[in-house]
Amino acid sequence: MSDDCEPGVVLVKELEVQPPPLGGHADWMSRLPEELLDVPLWNLAIPGSHDSMSFCLDMSSPLLRSESLLLRLTDRLFPCWTRPCIYRWSTTQSVLRDQCDLGIRFLDLRIAKKPKGGQDLFFAHGIYTLLTVKEAMDELDMWLEAHPKEIVIISCSHFECLTNEDHQDLVEFIISLFNKKLFPPKDVPTLRSCWSRGRQVIVAYDNQQMVQQHPELWTGIPYWYANSPDPKKVIDYLEAMKHRDRPDHFYVCGLNLTEDARYIILHPLQNLKTMTMEGLSPLLRWTGEQRPGPGEGGVNILCCDFVGVSQFCSIVIDLNYKLLGGASTLAASTVPQTPGTSTDFA
Repeated sequence: MSDDCEPGVVLVKELEVQPPPLGGHADWMSRLPEELLDVPLWNLAIPGSHDSMSFCLDMSSPLLRSESLLLRLTDRLFPCWTRPCIYRWSTTQSVLRDQCDLGIRFLDLRIAKKPKGGQDLFFAHGIYTLLTVKEAMDELDMWLEAHPKEIVIISCSHFECLTNEDHQDLVEFIISLFNKKLFPPKDVPTLRSCWSRGRQVIVAYDNQQMVQQHPELWTGIPYWYANSPDPKKVIDYLEAMKHRDRPDHFYVCGLNLTEDARYIILHPLQNLKTMTMEGLSPLLRWTGEQRPGPGEGGVNILCCDFVGVSQFCSIVIDLNYKLLGGASTLAASTVPQTPGTSTDFA
């Protein structure tokens, strides 16, 4: 938290126009006050990255089959035009370890298999990534070894063109790699309970068959997003969703702006980053006004594009100090997760 402000006060007007602090927040969980150590993680404010692996897209890879028929046809005829456009509007974030060093503790992993890519699995956002899933998971495991008191929530979703065998191989790899670091959904995760058992990883897997077969996996995490390039509409949507019954466990408020074909045509000189930067100030201002915790209006995970260009992580982390003085009422008496279904992703 900022040294010159009272606990729970987020100086958003100062933070939003500044780059992240040097060194980021690589160990912010280990530095939270004692009073917050027994609060369930779904009652804390946790910074996350939207489309976490879209920093290494492969321009030469095929388009996803889930893309529109019109776009795929246009790409076949005019790839010299479509590929740069897709790349400009799909690329976000920075390398994985840098995101973790900044303070990101929720990773939005959209997994896909290339039509002729062999057995390797990749990430995807319009097109596929250069980095494989296994390479990214290995890198994350190395980072966790260096930061034993930090807990990361991994959300695996989309699963473009994966077979049942692909799912099984992926889940077995995840369980084998993280092994005793995995926190199971039968228990309530708090910082203290994770630390006492050496657990650092929560894996949410948006495939109910796999979740039922593997008790180490959590069900998919709901992700609220407005599907709009207008920050005001994003804020209005999130406010409306907040005043419904919030999920009992983890859920995401997506601050990411979403372009459509009309927006791209009307803004030929823009890209995803320029659109994000133009709308970032009101989104960060709204974020700083939030409060974590259960009940109506309480936020949990907040996700953003280009998490390294502002003090997004600082703003989200500082929200946790608003819980001081009342954290004892939020202690881990909540029931553990039961199988359910997730909502759509941006």
